[in-house]
Amino acid sequence: MLNFSNLSLRRGKRLLFADATFGLFRGEKVGITGENGSGKSSLLGLVRGELTPEGGSFEMPAQLAIAYVSQELLASEREAIEFVLDGDAELRQIEAALTEAERRDDGVLLGELHGRYAAIGGYDAASRAAQLMHGLGFDSGDERRPVSAFSGGWRVRLNVAQALMCRSDLLLLDEPTNHLDLDAIVWLEGWLIAYPGTLLLISHDREFLDRVVNRVVNIEHGKARAYRGNYSSFEEQRATELSQQAALYTRQQREIKHMESFVERFRAKASKARQAQSRLKALERMQRIAPAHVDSEFEFSFAPPAKLPRPLLALERQSAGYEGRAVIAGMNLTIGPGDRLALLGRNGAGKSTVMKLLAGQIGALAGTRTEARDLRIGYFAQHQLEQLKVADSPLQHLTECSEALGKRAPEADLRDFLGGFGFRGDRVFEPVAPFSGGEKARLVLALLAYQRPNLLLLDEPTNHLDLEMRQALAVALQEYEGAVVLVSHDRHLLRVVADELLLVHAGAVAPFDGDLEDYARWLASSGVATEVPAALASARPAPRAEAANAAGAPAAAAAAAAARGTPEARKQRKRAQAERRSALGPLRAALAEQERELAQLLATRSQVERQLALPAAELAGDRKRLKELALQQAELSRLISGLESAWIEAAARLEALAAQQQGVD
Repeated sequence: MLNFSNLSLRRGKRLLFADATFGLFRGEKVGITGENGSGKSSLLGLVRGELTPEGGSFEMPAQLAIAYVSQELLASEREAIEFVLDGDAELRQIEAALTEAERRDDGVLLGELHGRYAAIGGYDAASRAAQLMHGLGFDSGDERRPVSAFSGGWRVRLNVAQALMCRSDLLLLDEPTNHLDLDAIVWLEGWLIAYPGTLLLISHDREFLDRVVNRVVNIEHGKARAYRGNYSSFEEQRATELSQQAALYTRQQREIKHMESFVERFRAKASKARQAQSRLKALERMQRIAPAHVDSEFEFSFAPPAKLPRPLLALERQSAGYEGRAVIAGMNLTIGPGDRLALLGRNGAGKSTVMKLLAGQIGALAGTRTEARDLRIGYFAQHQLEQLKVADSPLQHLTECSEALGKRAPEADLRDFLGGFGFRGDRVFEPVAPFSGGEKARLVLALLAYQRPNLLLLDEPTNHLDLEMRQALAVALQEYEGAVVLVSHDRHLLRVVADELLLVHAGAVAPFDGDLEDYARWLASSGVATEVPAALASARPAPRAEAANAAGAPAAAAAAAAARGTPEARKQRKRAQAERRSALGPLRAALAEQERELAQLLATRSQVERQLALPAAELAGDRKRLKELALQQAELSRLISGLESAWIEAAARLEALAAQQQGVD
């Protein structure tokens, strides 16, 4: 389908890679990997026709329908769902032709156009667009909001939805998970696996790549080469290639021994909890893939904290929010050295609010906070990238950090430290203003590591980081002696770092007694994730983190009771479930009746469309009948559209009521 022959590609004055020869076939899912600046996005630009080869040739079939995510974040007043529907160009062309045919009262053309419209799924297009938006994290009420009402990150999601709406043969995605949270990533993963066309995917999320792709094109050292299998298979093949170089083989053996020490150390203390066992398996896997990364330019560690008091931080019945409104209520959490916690929860559930509360960035609305006298917090959040001094260099930033700690380290030591984060040579003297997002994120991590914190709060630390830097961060966190609280959509990092998961849901923070597979099943089973299955909030003795009751927060109390699993809690849960069934029953019945009526209308319209799809010669002599059929089809489409809108509103009401009552389950 796509043929690259002795291809050389240049961007500006820089030759990205040369003499690349490989073919990609119809239906393949291809991951494109390589360090930042290696030429991954330029390769997609070549396929889109925006770049031409420096040498060699690139060929693909003519008339290939290509979909890709626009990089423009337009602030238009167009309704979000209409913006998504614009992704199907043929749909819009037929709609425009229908409008013109109706204006001219051309019955024959109307019949042909309605037949084409039905053939491409035009009558279901709005429903498909709404499903795409919902899967990417939008609420049902967002569909009719103007694009300009959304922030930049949500406009990126709209661009992704618009690309997925296109009925394409070839789909090009460049870092599609960057602005998605974990539940949206899980949904997108399933969508791409089912996608029937050819996929070219750039991603720094190794688990996402592993689950979606079946081939890898890796770009490094001025070469582009294709490998069979998913990303893990590529790592194994690359490790074998590197082992054939004597110097790297020695480093591989040293790295294997290094990782073995992590595995054995954690095996000795790992609990039987599902996530702890999941972390053990992930560490064993890290041990296997370590040889594929021995030539990485990133190698750093977090120095041992000066002091490790126990506990480091304790929150008791704390509530937090904004403008007096609690987002999190009744939170109890005690953090000690060596703890590895990860926060899970839907977008907007309050994960970043919890992190800001832990960091002391926002004050509590209620409850008490007890800090150890020697607590030193290192807090990573995306806004800190914007707080770097754009005129200063990495060396100036680190020098200032060193002086703030009461010492003046030699420049050579500071440069060596920065080298572990990929800042070498003249790069350490250059102002950070033109740095990429990945470089700025690496610099912020370097500044955090240098301060020797004993509590690390990492809120989406892997955004903008490439695969090699993510791997280096995962390894560095294994040796870190302090505590870690992590929010991330990178499942590989969650698996290898966290041995306890906390679910932020319905205003409460409670232990999640499961692993990431259980969390994905919870998301799938609950649809919009408004219910926590009792099996996943089961009892365990004296949990360190639990949701407690707070005034005005019955959902938090119910979550805490479910987490403790007491007899009273089980009785309360059964009673609440019965009440919920009683309250939701009439709404579900009404929804089912609407679905039956919708099915009847769709069946009737299908019969009309089959008649309209007859050869033109059979209907040419009966223009009156043709016009009647076209009008009947238009009326049915109008009724269906209205009923679909009513169904969506009813479903939203049902979801809202379920969300209000879910805390008692």
